[in-house]
Amino acid sequence: MLYRRFGRTELKMPVFSCGGMRYQYKWQDLPSSQIPQDNQSNLEATILRSLDVGINHIETARGYGTSEMQLGKILPTLPREKLIIQTKVSPKPDPREFRRQFNQSLQFLQLEYVDLLGLHGINNQEIFTQSMRPGGCLDEARKLQAEGKVRFIGFSTHGSTEIITKTIETGEFDYVNLHWYYINQWNWSAIEAAKKQDMGVFIISPSDKGGKLYAPPPKLVELCQPLSPMMFNDLFCLSYPEVHTLSLGAARPTDFDEHLKALSLLDKVDEILPPILERLEQAAIKSLDREWVKTWKVGLPNYEETPGQVNIPIILWLRNLALAYDMIDYARMRYNLLGNGSHWFPGAKADRIDQLNLNSCLANSPHKDIIPYLLREADSLLGGQEIKRISQS
Repeated sequence: MLYRRFGRTELKMPVFSCGGMRYQYKWQDLPSSQIPQDNQSNLEATILRSLDVGINHIETARGYGTSEMQLGKILPTLPREKLIIQTKVSPKPDPREFRRQFNQSLQFLQLEYVDLLGLHGINNQEIFTQSMRPGGCLDEARKLQAEGKVRFIGFSTHGSTEIITKTIETGEFDYVNLHWYYINQWNWSAIEAAKKQDMGVFIISPSDKGGKLYAPPPKLVELCQPLSPMMFNDLFCLSYPEVHTLSLGAARPTDFDEHLKALSLLDKVDEILPPILERLEQAAIKSLDREWVKTWKVGLPNYEETPGQVNIPIILWLRNLALAYDMIDYARMRYNLLGNGSHWFPGAKADRIDQLNLNSCLANSPHKDIIPYLLREADSLLGGQEIKRISQS
Protein backbone atom coordinates (compact mmCIF):
# COMPACT_ATOMS: atom_id res chain seq x y z
CA MET A 1 0.00 0.00 0.00
CA LEU A 2 1.05 3.58 -0.61
CA TYR A 3 0.39 6.31 1.94
CA ARG A 4 0.12 10.08 1.79
CA ARG A 5 0.22 12.75 4.47
CA PHE A 6 -3.42 13.66 5.16
CA GLY A 7 -2.90 17.39 5.38
CA ARG A 8 -2.43 19.01 8.76
CA THR A 9 -3.77 15.96 10.57
CA GLU A 10 -0.33 14.44 9.87
CA LEU A 11 -2.06 11.06 9.58
CA LYS A 12 -0.37 8.55 7.30
CA MET A 13 -3.36 7.88 5.04
CA PRO A 14 -3.55 4.96 2.59
CA VAL A 15 -4.30 6.14 -0.95
CA PHE A 16 -7.37 3.88 -0.87
CA SER A 17 -9.93 3.99 1.96
CA CYS A 18 -12.47 1.37 2.95
CA GLY A 19 -15.80 3.18 2.59
CA GLY A 20 -18.60 1.73 4.69
CA MET A 21 -21.84 2.25 2.77
CA ARG A 22 -22.08 -0.92 0.67
CA TYR A 23 -21.34 -3.89 2.90
CA GLN A 24 -23.90 -3.21 5.60
CA TYR A 25 -27.22 -5.08 5.84
CA LYS A 26 -29.79 -2.27 5.87
CA TRP A 27 -30.02 1.49 5.46
CA GLN A 28 -32.05 1.74 8.65
CA ASP A 29 -31.06 0.99 12.24
CA LEU A 30 -32.08 -2.51 13.29
CA PRO A 31 -31.63 -4.61 16.41
CA SER A 32 -28.39 -6.53 16.19
CA SER A 33 -30.31 -9.80 16.35
CA GLN A 34 -31.91 -9.09 12.96
CA ILE A 35 -28.60 -8.89 11.07
CA PRO A 36 -27.99 -12.18 9.21
CA GLN A 37 -24.78 -13.94 10.11
CA ASP A 38 -23.73 -14.32 6.48
CA ASN A 39 -23.93 -10.56 6.00
CA GLN A 40 -21.95 -9.90 9.16
CA SER A 41 -19.34 -12.47 8.16
CA ASN A 42 -18.96 -10.84 4.76
CA LEU A 43 -18.50 -7.41 6.36
CA GLU A 44 -15.86 -8.74 8.73
CA ALA A 45 -14.05 -10.55 5.91
CA THR A 46 -14.07 -7.30 3.92
CA ILE A 47 -12.53 -5.37 6.83
CA LEU A 48 -9.87 -8.02 7.37
CA ARG A 49 -9.03 -8.03 3.67
CA SER A 50 -8.78 -4.24 3.78
CA LEU A 51 -6.28 -4.41 6.63
CA ASP A 52 -4.35 -7.25 4.98
CA VAL A 53 -3.61 -5.01 1.98
CA GLY A 54 -2.71 -2.02 4.15
CA ILE A 55 -5.99 -0.09 3.98
CA ASN A 56 -6.39 0.90 7.64
CA HIS A 57 -8.77 3.84 7.07
CA ILE A 58 -12.34 2.66 7.73
CA GLU A 59 -14.99 5.27 6.86
CA THR A 60 -18.67 5.16 7.77
CA ALA A 61 -21.52 7.46 8.86
CA ARG A 62 -24.50 7.69 11.18
CA GLY A 63 -26.59 7.81 8.01
CA TYR A 64 -25.33 4.44 6.76
CA GLY A 65 -27.91 2.34 8.57
CA THR A 66 -26.46 -0.73 10.25
CA SER A 67 -22.89 -0.03 9.09
CA GLU A 68 -21.66 1.38 12.42
CA MET A 69 -23.38 -1.32 14.49
CA GLN A 70 -21.88 -4.06 12.36
CA LEU A 71 -18.42 -2.49 12.43
CA GLY A 72 -18.74 -2.36 16.21
CA LYS A 73 -18.61 -6.15 16.29
CA ILE A 74 -15.13 -6.32 14.73
CA LEU A 75 -13.33 -3.02 15.37
CA PRO A 76 -12.86 -3.61 19.12
CA THR A 77 -11.05 -6.88 18.31
CA LEU A 78 -8.43 -5.08 16.22
CA PRO A 79 -5.36 -3.07 17.33
CA ARG A 80 -6.88 0.40 17.82
CA GLU A 81 -3.60 2.28 17.32
CA LYS A 82 -3.28 0.84 13.81
CA LEU A 83 -6.73 2.02 12.67
CA ILE A 84 -7.97 5.34 11.30
CA ILE A 85 -11.71 5.38 11.98
CA GLN A 86 -13.95 8.03 10.46
CA THR A 87 -17.66 8.57 10.93
CA LYS A 88 -19.92 11.39 9.79
CA VAL A 89 -22.95 13.03 11.38
CA SER A 90 -25.31 15.36 9.55
CA PRO A 91 -25.62 18.91 10.93
CA LYS A 92 -28.89 19.68 12.66
CA PRO A 93 -30.73 22.90 13.61
CA ASP A 94 -30.31 21.81 17.24
CA PRO A 95 -26.67 20.92 18.00
CA ARG A 96 -27.85 18.78 20.92
CA GLU A 97 -29.31 16.38 18.33
CA PHE A 98 -25.96 16.40 16.52
CA ARG A 99 -24.27 15.36 19.77
CA ARG A 100 -26.90 12.71 20.45
CA GLN A 101 -26.36 11.17 17.04
CA PHE A 102 -22.58 11.24 17.45
CA ASN A 103 -22.88 9.50 20.80
CA GLN A 104 -25.04 6.87 19.09
CA SER A 105 -22.29 6.42 16.49
CA LEU A 106 -19.64 5.96 19.15
CA GLN A 107 -21.84 3.48 21.04
CA PHE A 108 -22.49 1.44 17.89
CA LEU A 109 -18.81 1.47 16.91
CA GLN A 110 -17.86 0.32 20.43
CA LEU A 111 -14.97 2.78 20.48
CA GLU A 112 -13.83 5.43 22.93
CA TYR A 113 -13.03 7.90 20.16
CA VAL A 114 -12.93 8.34 16.38
CA ASP A 115 -9.93 9.69 14.55
CA LEU A 116 -12.00 11.69 12.06
CA LEU A 117 -15.46 13.21 12.52
CA GLY A 118 -17.08 14.70 9.43
CA LEU A 119 -19.99 17.13 9.37
CA HIS A 120 -21.97 15.13 6.83
CA GLY A 121 -23.40 16.98 3.86
CA ILE A 122 -22.59 20.70 3.96
CA ASN A 123 -24.42 20.97 0.65
CA ASN A 124 -26.08 24.38 0.78
CA GLN A 125 -26.21 27.66 2.66
CA GLU A 126 -28.77 26.46 5.21
CA ILE A 127 -26.60 23.52 6.30
CA PHE A 128 -23.50 25.74 6.22
CA THR A 129 -25.24 28.06 8.68
CA GLN A 130 -26.35 25.20 10.94
CA SER A 131 -22.72 24.08 11.03
CA MET A 132 -20.89 27.38 11.38
CA ARG A 133 -23.11 29.67 13.44
CA PRO A 134 -21.97 30.43 17.01
CA GLY A 135 -23.19 27.55 19.16
CA GLY A 136 -23.84 25.43 16.07
CA CYS A 137 -22.74 21.93 15.12
CA LEU A 138 -19.08 22.79 14.55
CA ASP A 139 -18.90 24.22 18.06
CA GLU A 140 -20.48 21.01 19.34
CA ALA A 141 -17.89 18.97 17.43
CA ARG A 142 -15.17 21.07 19.07
CA LYS A 143 -16.57 20.16 22.48
CA LEU A 144 -16.43 16.48 21.53
CA GLN A 145 -12.84 17.02 20.44
CA ALA A 146 -11.99 18.63 23.79
CA GLU A 147 -13.55 15.63 25.54
CA GLY A 148 -11.19 13.28 23.69
CA LYS A 149 -13.93 11.65 21.62
CA VAL A 150 -12.72 13.11 18.30
CA ARG A 151 -9.19 13.72 17.04
CA PHE A 152 -9.80 15.74 13.84
CA ILE A 153 -12.83 17.47 12.34
CA GLY A 154 -13.71 17.71 8.66
CA PHE A 155 -16.76 17.87 6.44
CA SER A 156 -18.28 15.97 3.56
CA THR A 157 -20.15 17.60 0.73
CA HIS A 158 -22.15 17.02 -2.44
CA GLY A 159 -22.65 20.77 -2.79
CA SER A 160 -21.65 23.30 -5.40
CA THR A 161 -18.02 24.29 -5.81
CA GLU A 162 -18.95 27.68 -4.36
CA ILE A 163 -20.35 26.31 -1.08
CA ILE A 164 -17.47 23.82 -0.78
CA THR A 165 -14.87 26.56 -1.24
CA LYS A 166 -16.68 28.85 1.18
CA THR A 167 -16.60 26.13 3.83
CA ILE A 168 -12.93 25.33 3.19
CA GLU A 169 -11.92 28.97 3.40
CA THR A 170 -13.32 29.31 6.92
CA GLY A 171 -10.08 27.58 7.94
CA GLU A 172 -12.01 25.57 10.53
CA PHE A 173 -11.68 22.08 9.08
CA ASP A 174 -8.85 19.56 8.95
CA TYR A 175 -10.08 17.66 5.89
CA VAL A 176 -12.80 17.47 3.24
CA ASN A 177 -14.68 14.61 1.56
CA LEU A 178 -15.78 15.73 -1.92
CA HIS A 179 -16.49 14.53 -5.45
CA TRP A 180 -13.77 14.82 -8.08
CA TYR A 181 -12.74 12.30 -10.74
CA TYR A 182 -12.21 12.11 -14.50
CA ILE A 183 -15.81 12.55 -15.62
CA ASN A 184 -16.46 15.38 -13.14
CA GLN A 185 -13.54 17.72 -12.47
CA TRP A 186 -15.64 20.74 -11.50
CA ASN A 187 -14.36 20.84 -7.91
CA TRP A 188 -10.69 21.22 -8.74
CA SER A 189 -10.61 24.82 -7.51
CA ALA A 190 -12.00 23.60 -4.18
CA ILE A 191 -9.18 21.05 -3.93
CA GLU A 192 -6.71 23.86 -4.59
CA ALA A 193 -8.36 25.86 -1.80
CA ALA A 194 -8.04 22.84 0.51
CA LYS A 195 -4.34 22.60 -0.31
CA LYS A 196 -3.86 26.22 0.76
CA GLN A 197 -5.45 25.34 4.10
CA ASP A 198 -3.29 22.19 4.36
CA MET A 199 -6.41 20.02 4.56
CA GLY A 200 -6.69 16.32 3.89
CA VAL A 201 -8.54 15.55 0.64
CA PHE A 202 -10.73 12.44 0.44
CA ILE A 203 -12.48 11.64 -2.86
CA ILE A 204 -16.01 10.28 -2.50
CA SER A 205 -17.22 7.34 -4.61
CA PRO A 206 -14.79 7.54 -7.55
CA SER A 207 -15.95 4.21 -8.96
CA ASP A 208 -19.73 4.50 -8.51
CA LYS A 209 -20.58 8.20 -8.76
CA GLY A 210 -17.45 8.40 -10.91
CA GLY A 211 -19.18 6.41 -13.65
CA LYS A 212 -20.33 2.95 -12.45
CA LEU A 213 -16.85 1.83 -13.43
CA TYR A 214 -17.43 -1.67 -12.04
CA ALA A 215 -19.79 -2.18 -15.02
CA PRO A 216 -18.35 0.02 -17.80
CA PRO A 217 -19.75 0.13 -21.35
CA PRO A 218 -17.59 -1.52 -24.03
CA LYS A 219 -16.73 1.83 -25.63
CA LEU A 220 -15.25 3.14 -22.40
CA VAL A 221 -13.35 -0.12 -21.88
CA GLU A 222 -11.78 0.26 -25.33
CA LEU A 223 -10.90 3.91 -24.82
CA CYS A 224 -9.13 3.17 -21.54
CA GLN A 225 -6.93 0.35 -22.82
CA PRO A 226 -4.53 -1.04 -21.63
CA LEU A 227 -6.13 -0.16 -18.29
CA SER A 228 -9.59 -0.93 -17.05
CA PRO A 229 -11.76 2.21 -16.64
CA MET A 230 -11.52 1.72 -12.87
CA MET A 231 -7.73 1.57 -12.90
CA PHE A 232 -7.58 4.56 -15.24
CA ASN A 233 -9.75 6.64 -12.94
CA ASP A 234 -7.70 5.65 -9.88
CA LEU A 235 -4.47 6.63 -11.60
CA PHE A 236 -5.98 9.84 -12.94
CA CYS A 237 -7.05 10.94 -9.45
CA LEU A 238 -3.89 9.82 -7.68
CA SER A 239 -1.63 11.42 -10.29
CA TYR A 240 -2.47 14.67 -8.47
CA PRO A 241 -0.57 14.88 -5.14
CA GLU A 242 -3.28 17.21 -3.82
CA VAL A 243 -5.53 14.13 -3.65
CA HIS A 244 -4.73 11.94 -0.65
CA THR A 245 -7.18 9.03 -0.66
CA LEU A 246 -9.97 7.51 -2.78
CA SER A 247 -12.95 5.85 -1.14
CA LEU A 248 -13.52 2.27 -2.26
CA GLY A 249 -17.09 1.32 -1.44
CA ALA A 250 -16.28 -2.35 -1.05
CA ALA A 251 -19.23 -4.72 -0.78
CA ARG A 252 -17.08 -7.87 -0.54
CA PRO A 253 -13.42 -8.76 0.03
CA THR A 254 -12.62 -9.09 -3.68
CA ASP A 255 -13.75 -5.52 -4.45
CA PHE A 256 -10.27 -4.21 -3.61
CA ASP A 257 -8.50 -6.32 -6.23
CA GLU A 258 -8.90 -4.19 -9.36
CA HIS A 259 -7.91 -1.03 -7.50
CA LEU A 260 -4.77 -2.63 -6.09
CA LYS A 261 -3.52 -3.28 -9.62
CA ALA A 262 -3.13 0.47 -10.07
CA LEU A 263 -0.59 0.88 -7.29
CA SER A 264 2.39 -0.51 -9.20
CA LEU A 265 1.66 1.88 -12.08
CA LEU A 266 1.61 5.15 -10.16
CA ASP A 267 5.22 5.96 -10.99
CA LYS A 268 4.43 5.50 -14.71
CA VAL A 269 1.39 7.80 -15.00
CA ASP A 270 3.26 10.30 -17.16
CA GLU A 271 3.58 7.72 -19.92
CA ILE A 272 0.39 5.70 -19.34
CA LEU A 273 -2.24 8.42 -18.95
CA PRO A 274 -1.64 10.89 -21.84
CA PRO A 275 -2.65 8.49 -24.68
CA ILE A 276 -5.82 7.51 -22.82
CA LEU A 277 -6.69 11.12 -22.02
CA GLU A 278 -6.21 12.03 -25.68
CA ARG A 279 -8.48 9.19 -26.86
CA LEU A 280 -11.18 10.19 -24.39
CA GLU A 281 -11.05 13.81 -25.49
CA GLN A 282 -11.13 12.94 -29.17
CA ALA A 283 -14.07 10.59 -28.65
CA ALA A 284 -15.97 13.42 -26.98
CA ILE A 285 -15.12 15.84 -29.78
CA LYS A 286 -16.17 13.34 -32.44
CA SER A 287 -19.51 12.69 -30.75
CA LEU A 288 -20.33 16.18 -29.52
CA ASP A 289 -18.38 18.74 -31.64
CA ARG A 290 -15.17 20.47 -30.60
CA GLU A 291 -16.74 23.84 -29.83
CA TRP A 292 -19.39 22.24 -27.62
CA VAL A 293 -16.80 20.21 -25.69
CA LYS A 294 -14.78 23.35 -24.99
CA THR A 295 -17.61 25.74 -24.13
CA TRP A 296 -20.77 23.88 -23.11
CA LYS A 297 -20.56 24.93 -19.44
CA VAL A 298 -20.09 28.64 -20.19
CA GLY A 299 -22.84 30.87 -18.85
CA LEU A 300 -25.11 28.10 -17.59
CA PRO A 301 -27.43 28.98 -14.68
CA ASN A 302 -27.60 26.90 -11.54
CA TYR A 303 -30.85 25.12 -10.82
CA GLU A 304 -31.98 27.81 -8.38
CA GLU A 305 -31.83 30.40 -11.17
CA THR A 306 -33.79 28.26 -13.64
CA PRO A 307 -37.57 28.06 -14.12
CA GLY A 308 -38.83 24.83 -12.62
CA GLN A 309 -35.41 24.38 -10.97
CA VAL A 310 -34.29 22.33 -13.96
CA ASN A 311 -30.67 21.35 -13.34
CA ILE A 312 -29.36 22.30 -16.77
CA PRO A 313 -25.62 21.78 -16.13
CA ILE A 314 -26.13 18.28 -14.72
CA ILE A 315 -28.51 17.25 -17.52
CA LEU A 316 -26.19 18.45 -20.29
CA TRP A 317 -23.24 16.77 -18.56
CA LEU A 318 -25.09 13.46 -18.42
CA ARG A 319 -26.07 13.80 -22.07
CA ASN A 320 -22.40 14.35 -22.91
CA LEU A 321 -21.36 11.17 -21.10
CA ALA A 322 -24.10 9.11 -22.72
CA LEU A 323 -23.21 10.24 -26.24
CA ALA A 324 -19.43 10.42 -25.96
CA TYR A 325 -18.73 7.24 -24.01
CA ASP A 326 -21.98 5.23 -24.20
CA MET A 327 -22.39 5.72 -20.43
CA ILE A 328 -26.15 5.48 -20.79
CA ASP A 329 -26.81 3.30 -17.74
CA TYR A 330 -24.89 5.69 -15.50
CA ALA A 331 -26.51 8.76 -17.06
CA ARG A 332 -30.00 7.28 -16.67
CA MET A 333 -29.35 6.38 -13.04
CA ARG A 334 -28.24 9.92 -12.21
CA TYR A 335 -30.82 11.69 -14.40
CA ASN A 336 -33.75 9.88 -12.85
CA LEU A 337 -32.53 10.76 -9.37
CA LEU A 338 -33.21 14.43 -10.13
CA GLY A 339 -36.29 15.48 -8.23
CA ASN A 340 -35.71 12.81 -5.56
CA GLY A 341 -32.17 13.58 -4.43
CA SER A 342 -32.97 16.46 -2.04
CA HIS A 343 -29.92 18.65 -1.32
CA TRP A 344 -27.63 15.71 -2.06
CA PHE A 345 -28.47 15.84 -5.79
CA PRO A 346 -30.74 18.84 -6.28
CA GLY A 347 -32.80 20.19 -9.12
CA ALA A 348 -35.37 18.79 -11.53
CA LYS A 349 -35.38 16.81 -14.76
CA ALA A 350 -36.22 18.30 -18.16
CA ASP A 351 -39.46 16.39 -18.61
CA ARG A 352 -41.53 19.62 -18.58
CA ILE A 353 -39.09 21.74 -20.54
CA ASP A 354 -41.66 22.72 -23.19
CA GLN A 355 -43.70 24.50 -20.51
CA LEU A 356 -40.80 26.72 -19.40
CA ASN A 357 -39.29 29.90 -20.82
CA LEU A 358 -35.51 29.59 -20.52
CA ASN A 359 -34.55 32.69 -22.52
CA SER A 360 -33.58 34.81 -19.54
CA CYS A 361 -31.61 32.19 -17.60
CA LEU A 362 -29.69 31.12 -20.73
CA ALA A 363 -28.84 34.65 -21.86
CA ASN A 364 -25.13 34.21 -21.05
CA SER A 365 -24.70 30.86 -22.79
CA PRO A 366 -23.15 30.76 -26.28
CA HIS A 367 -25.44 27.80 -26.94
CA LYS A 368 -28.68 29.37 -25.71
CA ASP A 369 -30.51 28.69 -28.97
CA ILE A 370 -29.93 24.93 -29.00
CA ILE A 371 -29.96 24.08 -25.28
CA PRO A 372 -33.77 23.70 -25.02
CA TYR A 373 -33.62 21.18 -27.85
CA LEU A 374 -30.71 19.34 -26.20
CA LEU A 375 -32.61 19.18 -22.92
CA ARG A 376 -35.58 17.60 -24.69
CA GLU A 377 -33.21 15.16 -26.36
CA ALA A 378 -31.63 14.29 -23.01
CA ASP A 379 -35.00 13.64 -21.42
CA SER A 380 -36.00 11.40 -24.32
CA LEU A 381 -32.70 9.48 -24.07
CA LEU A 382 -32.42 9.22 -20.31
CA GLY A 383 -35.90 9.65 -18.85
CA GLY A 384 -37.69 6.77 -17.27
CA GLN A 385 -38.53 5.43 -13.86
CA GLU A 386 -37.70 7.73 -10.97
CA ILE A 387 -34.73 6.70 -8.85
CA LYS A 388 -34.34 7.13 -5.10
CA ARG A 389 -31.09 7.79 -3.29
CA ILE A 390 -29.53 4.52 -2.20
CA SER A 391 -30.09 5.45 1.45
CA GLN A 392 -33.84 5.72 0.72
CA SER A 393 -34.10 2.34 -0.99
